[in-house]
Amino acid sequence: MATTTPRRTEREVTMQEDIITRSAVRKTLAVGRIIIGWTFLWAFIDKLFGLGYMTPAERAWINGGTPAQGFINGIESPFAGFFQLFANPFGDALFMAGLLGIGVAMVAGAGLKIAAVTGSLLLFFMYLAELPLAIGGTNPITDSHWIEAMLLIISAVTLSGDTWGLGRWWARKVGNSWLR
Repeated sequence: MATTTPRRTEREVTMQEDIITRSAVRKTLAVGRIIIGWTFLWAFIDKLFGLGYMTPAERAWINGGTPAQGFINGIESPFAGFFQLFANPFGDALFMAGLLGIGVAMVAGAGLKIAAVTGSLLLFFMYLAELPLAIGGTNPITDSHWIEAMLLIISAVTLSGDTWGLGRWWARKVGNSWLR
């Protein structure tokens, strides 16, 4: 006699355990989510305060620095002209808001779909700005931007925010929607 699994109603929310059954895998995915989130959050903090890692204090955003413009003005890829659209204070604010939003969402484990889409888009733009096929690199096609984007996407599709994050709470608020 075959057993059937009960059907989920529309009101029920899919949780990570529904798609990832092994605890060790869920924890590994949570660690990956937190690491990629911290990568974005750290970039925001360093550019905001100029902690001296990638951004010296005199180029900090709070000291009048221009985080996006500094990067954009150094672009040598075939897309340099396109990126000049963002070489202004609005571009700086958009870039910093993106780093902060993506970082907080990934570390917190809520809003992972939005963070994955916007983060992947940001990483795609950064890939185009440093296009290895045109300006050289260790691989003419792929680089670390692809890996980072995949980690964002994997975190979202596996609902990794449910483990060691606010994903469960957030899921009860927004359901299985695009806000998940």
